Amino acid sequence: MTAFKPLPAALAGAVLLATSLLAASAPAQAAGKPPPASPAGKQSAAADVAKARALMTKGRDDEALAILRPLAKGREAPSNALFLLGLAAIGAAHKPDIAEDDRDALLDEAIAALRKLLIRRPELIRVRLELARAFFLKGEDTLARRHFEQVLAGKPPAAVALNVNRFLAQIRARKRWSVRVGAALAPDSNANAQTKERTIVLDTPLGRLPFNYRSDDEPETGTGISVWAGGEYQYPLSPRWRLRSGADFSRREYRSDELDRMNVTAHIGPRWLIGRASDASLLASVRQSWLADEEDYRDLGIRIEGRHRLNRRTTAFLNAARHERRYEEREWLDGPVTDISGGIGWVATPTLRVNAGLGWGQQRTEEETQRHTWRSVRFGTTLLLPYGFTVGGTGTLRWTEYQGNWGPFVIGGVVSQIV
Repeated sequence: MTAFKPLPAALAGAVLLATSLLAASAPAQAAGKPPPASPAGKQSAAADVAKARALMTKGRDDEALAILRPLAKGREAPSNALFLLGLAAIGAAHKPDIAEDDRDALLDEAIAALRKLLIRRPELIRVRLELARAFFLKGEDTLARRHFEQVLAGKPPAAVALNVNRFLAQIRARKRWSVRVGAALAPDSNANAQTKERTIVLDTPLGRLPFNYRSDDEPETGTGISVWAGGEYQYPLSPRWRLRSGADFSRREYRSDELDRMNVTAHIGPRWLIGRASDASLLASVRQSWLADEEDYRDLGIRIEGRHRLNRRTTAFLNAARHERRYEEREWLDGPVTDISGGIGWVATPTLRVNAGLGWGQQRTEEETQRHTWRSVRFGTTLLLPYGFTVGGTGTLRWTEYQGNWGPFVIGGVVSQIV
């Protein structure tokens, strides 16, 4: 959490401008179907909402909250009451003389109300804008950035988009801590990278000839469980420079213990903020990997990361790494590993995110027959649905080409396969 500070004048103006530009359309956008009620009940609720709105225009947010809180209770609370409750709570939290605990409580109240409304109607841009602003004021920048980017995908007016970009720039400049935790199913059609074929055909000086492939291992297909967690802190060195340090943990577990894989990594190095839309990092990194709960290898090297926002909805990234790998037992696999990847993230709509990427890598092992190059293609998407449901998925296809000296049996000394 980031301690509260009054917004810079430019950002405070951004909030007011965004609010004023969309205020006229907000009640219609946020309107939902209220629960069945008598005409008298509807008139009373409408009168209370109108009274609360009038108080908010005079800056009397606390009085408006007292009126709106009873209206916003229950699963079928009127949408306009939820929306105004969120606005009033944000307004009350932004007062400079409020205690920090009270400010956090008000922002939590605003977030809860706006989230409740977005669960019903995830496409409402104005509601998402106010939710992003509440996260920003509370210092939860990862969530704020995500929602601001979704607002941009809704093609808001140019002035609103400009101010949202100012928020995003402020988030990037003040970023300190970041934490990530996740879990997923990990289906794999060939988890141990084996083949069931016992006869393979290779190009030789005598033509295409069959060879017997001897292996006691069969391809294993299964669904594993993947979990990961990590954190990072960025220490400000100057307005445009940060010192990054962090660590990550990941584990993929299958029914067969022999396929289990665990990694622990750590990194440290500078980050350069290049203008408003770009940044780059140069990191020293180390990794320890376990296979079947036994120490497998260690990596030590450097990593370069770059990111650039192409436009309101599209971000490009490029990562490159070079590490020296040393195995505990399989010393013939020791050698440098190079990995390069790039791609784009596209916020197609306020409820749909798409990402795609390409990768290339190479491992130069001491044993020539084990030297190989790989290429990969990745595609993923996430879709927000009504009632709080989110669906998505990611798929990766990877080719591996062994470049070792297989001659004189193989022309060119190259064997290719898809794993």
